[in-house]
Amino acid sequence: MFPDLEPLLPRVSKPVQYVGGELNAQVADEDEWDATPVRWALMYPDAYEVGLPNQGVMILYEVLNERPDALAERCYAVWPDLEALLREHRVPAFTVDGHRPVGDFDVLGVSFSTELGYTNLLTTLDLAGIPLHTADRDESHPVVLMGGHAAFNPEPMTDFVDVVALGDGEEVVGDITGVIRDWKAKGRPGGRAELLDRLAVTDGCYVPARYDVTYGDDGAIAAVEPVGGAPRSVQKRTTRDLDDWPYPKAPLVPLAETVHERASVEIFRGCTRGCRFCQAGMITRPVRERSLQGIGEMVDTAVRASGFDEVGLLSLSSADHSEIAEITKGLADRYEGSNTSLSLPSTRVDAFNIDLANEISRNGRRSGLTFAPEGGSERIRRVINKMVSEEDLIRTVSEAFAQGWRQVKLYFMCGLPTEEDSDVLEIAGMAHRVIKAGRAASGHNDVRCTISIGGFVPKPHTPFQWAPQAHPDVVDERLRKLREAVNSDRRLGRNVGMRYHDGKPSLIEGLLARGDRRVGRVIERVWREGGRFDGWSEHFSFERWTEAAAAELGPLGVSLDWFTTRERDRDEVLPWDHLDSGLERDWLWDDWQEALAGGEQDDCRWTPCFDCGVCPSTGQDIQVGPSGTQLIPLTVASPVGGNRFGSA
Repeated sequence: MFPDLEPLLPRVSKPVQYVGGELNAQVADEDEWDATPVRWALMYPDAYEVGLPNQGVMILYEVLNERPDALAERCYAVWPDLEALLREHRVPAFTVDGHRPVGDFDVLGVSFSTELGYTNLLTTLDLAGIPLHTADRDESHPVVLMGGHAAFNPEPMTDFVDVVALGDGEEVVGDITGVIRDWKAKGRPGGRAELLDRLAVTDGCYVPARYDVTYGDDGAIAAVEPVGGAPRSVQKRTTRDLDDWPYPKAPLVPLAETVHERASVEIFRGCTRGCRFCQAGMITRPVRERSLQGIGEMVDTAVRASGFDEVGLLSLSSADHSEIAEITKGLADRYEGSNTSLSLPSTRVDAFNIDLANEISRNGRRSGLTFAPEGGSERIRRVINKMVSEEDLIRTVSEAFAQGWRQVKLYFMCGLPTEEDSDVLEIAGMAHRVIKAGRAASGHNDVRCTISIGGFVPKPHTPFQWAPQAHPDVVDERLRKLREAVNSDRRLGRNVGMRYHDGKPSLIEGLLARGDRRVGRVIERVWREGGRFDGWSEHFSFERWTEAAAAELGPLGVSLDWFTTRERDRDEVLPWDHLDSGLERDWLWDDWQEALAGGEQDDCRWTPCFDCGVCPSTGQDIQVGPSGTQLIPLTVASPVGGNRFGSA
């Protein structure tokens, strides 16, 4: 359908994001399309510049396109300017690879890393001619599949999605492909209802329509009951050996500017640090390290296939890899003298050292160091179990400043459980002390510290899933006081940058993160009233969300505050209790009580097991090095590219 789309592109901003044809894109010709049993449209529900670098979508794109029984194309959310033109000219939602209508695929798989992308899915469904509500679809419509971290509480989206994939996607997409392939081959017996029944008993797949939810007089959930043979609970899928899944092998190289332009290699998955606010760390347990040899091979393959001059070594805390020193030195040795640099996008102060920093920056790039203390005071860091001492931070940045670095960025949260004004104001003191230490160590006054503060959102499957969320007024007032404290000493404050968002988007994220099925009508109302790209400040409307919540939730006896600022008790049925992340509910509750008491939790990689439940429930133990392998030196070659089906 590109001939219908092309005349519209000169009339929109950044038209290149819709044309496809990137290096390493994969496009099937018509014969391959006709011969392939199961066709996937993989969507990242945000703009191209955010969605194209997404590692999860890129992995599944390659995994599916390597299968003989499947093909996959990509689509992203279209900006409102193109949406209006598509509606005016009756052009449906499309993929960027083959420019095929999204409605022609068997599966529309959507990866949600944040809940604020929900309204963008509704836009795509509507543009594609797919009924918004799963109850209104038949076998002629794609199966709408939801995955990603937000899928661990999909209840607010259950009106709109048919199936939810929990956990790692590498293997479950193959199982889903097999179910759909066999159902189609047998003549689609029983129609869409039977297909959903088959998917409901597929490991890692949750079919919301096969569960009945009832509510009590207090507004809370009374019970969630499976029907039609669906399991009582659905357990997440866990990819056991990352070396068996060396994806992406050929990273997509964007045509338009994107938020990340690098070859990314996931060096391990999972985290056992036990930060109580961190949903990603909780739901991706246990830790599974990629071997040194596997990492080296992936980096070489990705650089050769893409030509990227930066390699990101990804994980939730990359410096925690048991062989990180060997990895960084080996890669720095390999690419020394070339234009290929390394980056560790996620590091902890207590796992970081200056030798590691020097290896990363050996090729001459010293953009700055980034750390996330998360809390300003030692007390609040005990509550959240992020035990980064200020002494360690000052010592690390002092050595870095002494060796030539000139800036450091520190991430914090505001609105944490039990937080008081004094905890937030300590952020200013920490920033001032970083500047003092940096000036003393470097002998220069031009060192800089940027503090970035986000509003805290309690998330499912964490110890804070029971916690009340701070109201935006509280967050905004604390941030105002923090700015005053930063500027109270102009001699130091002029070297401190402060970035923050107001608390309003965080409250809506909290509604969507811990809401139940009743929140779906709020999402739909917001979308019908123009809600799009809610993760972008220029598009987000707090008033639209609060008014929709009042109108839709009020008659049901609940409210926006009921879902967000209210503390839950131990016995309340939570909307996601029937979805098993592997963590024992009692363990999470005990850790919540430990947080309130200011107690710390150890990292079980290096201490005896503390029975969170993940390893026995997933059948997977923690995997850490030494791996017994080594990074083989390679001759750096000029990059080459190639498409499976030819160029777009």
